[in-house]
Amino acid sequence: VQLQASGGGLVQAGGSLRLSCLTPGRKFNNYVMGWFRQVPGKEREIVSTINWGGDRDYYADSVKGQFTMSRNNSNYIVYLQMNSLKTEDTAIYFCAAASRGVAPKWEATDYDYWGQGTQVTVSS
Repeated sequence: VQLQASGGGLVQAGGSLRLSCLTPGRKFNNYVMGWFRQVPGKEREIVSTINWGGDRDYYADSVKGQFTMSRNNSNYIVYLQMNSLKTEDTAIYFCAAASRGVAPKWEATDYDYWGQGTQVTVSS
């Protein structure tokens, strides 16, 4: 079982991207979802997390007010809208699903399922 992340790419600083994460099916509508990012040599860090209903979303301080996470349970897709991108947002972005517990979930170890990652590169 794998999540499918997409939407990464190369963008200039100040630009926007929207990442998508396709989940395998209906049962994931009951899971807390999260977006993480990782740069070489550093640990994977949480970006945002959202509850199963999609009405409660939470963000790392570094992206608060800049990124917006949402989900469409009808289509089994989770999104990360990234605005005003900065060079320091360059990373591989991963989506993840936690089958137990409630949001927010801040630790990578809380998540059971992961996508393959999508590269986001922000140029100056």
